[in-house]
Amino acid sequence: MAFQPNVPPLQPHLCVKGGKAAIAFYENAFGATCTRMQMAEDGERVMHANLALFGSEIMLHDEFPEFGGHVMAPSSLKGTGVAININLAAPADVDASLAKAEAAGADVFMPASDVFWGARYGRLRDPFGHVWAFNAPLAQG
Repeated sequence: MAFQPNVPPLQPHLCVKGGKAAIAFYENAFGATCTRMQMAEDGERVMHANLALFGSEIMLHDEFPEFGGHVMAPSSLKGTGVAININLAAPADVDASLAKAEAAGADVFMPASDVFWGARYGRLRDPFGHVWAFNAPLAQG
């Protein structure tokens, strides 16, 4: 597949342990579609994958410590230094997204609530250690 010139201007590239399982989780929990996947020579690890979700796209790969370990999975780091924010259209979408991901195996550690900046907001940790935040504007009254 040739390079697609219409990639998003900002595109997360997630490192995980268990790339094939992560893709399956994101498909189930977030309705993602894997648009490209290249396996490593070992046939076990994902060298590169593209996933379409929430009207955008992320990239994903397994950890490859043999190449210097410059990018590591949250499980190797004992946490993550970044949260991926998903802006949704309606407050009910936040609750529905959190519930669907939790049913698929995510840990909702910040349940949806109405927050001070005028949004419905909640956070979860996926089974691979990545943190996702869901945000939607509250109706202005």
